[in-house]
Amino acid sequence: MKKALITGITGFAGSHLAELLLKEKLAVWGFHHPKHPTANIARIQNHLKLLPCDLLKEKEVTKSVKIIKPDFIFHLAAAASAAQSFKDPSAILQNNIEAQINLLEAVAKYTPDARVLVIGSSEEYGEVEDTSRPVTEGTALKPHSPYAISKVVQDLLGYQYYLNRKLKIVRVRPFNHIGPRQAPDFVVPSFASQIAIIEKKGKGKIKVGNLGSWRDFTDVRDMVKAYFLALSGKCSYGDVYNIGSGKAVQIKEILQKLISLSSAKIKVVVGKSRFRPVDTRKIICDYSKFTRATAWKPIIKLDQTLSDTIDYERKRLQAN
Repeated sequence: MKKALITGITGFAGSHLAELLLKEKLAVWGFHHPKHPTANIARIQNHLKLLPCDLLKEKEVTKSVKIIKPDFIFHLAAAASAAQSFKDPSAILQNNIEAQINLLEAVAKYTPDARVLVIGSSEEYGEVEDTSRPVTEGTALKPHSPYAISKVVQDLLGYQYYLNRKLKIVRVRPFNHIGPRQAPDFVVPSFASQIAIIEKKGKGKIKVGNLGSWRDFTDVRDMVKAYFLALSGKCSYGDVYNIGSGKAVQIKEILQKLISLSSAKIKVVVGKSRFRPVDTRKIICDYSKFTRATAWKPIIKLDQTLSDTIDYERKRLQAN
């Protein structure tokens, strides 16, 4: 049985990917940071092989990779909030860059034939001119947050390890992905969790930030299928691929759709403290290169994703 290693397995995308890989009959291993909760994988934890591992500790990473010797590596572990990165830029740069270097060094030493997925971000592109939308892989990178810079470095480190260490690395730049289990400091679960709390009272205020920006949203369950396909042998090693829906939706519309799923009386309050110092106005993904390679296309509709997300937040609130 082929072995897959997921870093960040207890996270949002990592937990969904673990479920998918189990269905694909892979032996699924995961690096688990001892300080991180495991609620996202509770349902499947007995079917996983978890190793406690801090990716910032080189010896731990090297030892763990040597033990597993995985055939596939999905490197999802990273600090992922662009908004939070402005508060402590050095921490996010150190975390995301050093962790990947430690992992790739270990791979080069002990499992050089493994296929490795390096996760970038649409944030690498920054603000895009109207004439440059939808965004292709050739669009200039203009990162405008510490998080975005860290993802550019992760992206290009993947390319360097492909060139210089001959690792079988595929790079992807996923656009915004949403769905159940996403942390509440991201926009969609923030709205959904606030609405779930308001529903307990029957009415209340929802606090929001910038509603005028436009984003390309993909359901996380479609996104992890793309991750799996990226290492299926159909993508070129060293190359980079955008993954997204090809549609831009304004944040205001997302909020309206979520509010429409509730019977509570909700007042919207815009708070300037929730605005980023710099924000992308509008971005749309051109994922045609990835589709040509893998035949992947997003399937799950936005309305279904939003309904599933708010239902998840309601159940989480009841459980607590």
